[in-house]
Amino acid sequence: FFPPTRTIDEIGAMLVALGQRVGHVAAAQATRAAMMAQLDRIERWAKARRPVTVVMVIDSSPLFVAGPGGFPDELIARANGKNLVVVGGAYPTIDLERLFTLDPSVIIDAVGVGAGESKLKALPGWSKLRAVVEGRVRRLKSDTSLRPGPRIGEGLADIAAALHGREPPR
Repeated sequence: FFPPTRTIDEIGAMLVALGQRVGHVAAAQATRAAMMAQLDRIERWAKARRPVTVVMVIDSSPLFVAGPGGFPDELIARANGKNLVVVGGAYPTIDLERLFTLDPSVIIDAVGVGAGESKLKALPGWSKLRAVVEGRVRRLKSDTSLRPGPRIGEGLADIAAALHGREPPR
């Protein structure tokens, strides 16, 4: 069972289809409804803040970023971010020169997510990027924004916190 999960709507449809397959349709529909309610709540919170230009780094060697067509890009938009990577598919590679040209106000570090400081700002050449200079390289707390499942609302909260510098209501 490998349904498409490139968008939030496809993630919700996958949950319901999985519920149908295992005989728990009502529970799957309730999970989907709770997920969508959480996403809507966080999106309303984020839309009340100023939009933020961003690049989300998925891996640093080579430099993989979130691009158009994947759910991380959709989460960025829902969090009132403007993803500056607009070509190349859902997870394109770019070079450091392109990152300088994009000049994001925030860089979301999704490389090896979890506790600790971002290692991106210590990479060769990164120290002159505006987001690094201004202290806006923000590490994701978990990988929920990278996994298409029922906890995608937590992923949106993580991205919204990274973009706006404070936690949204969960």
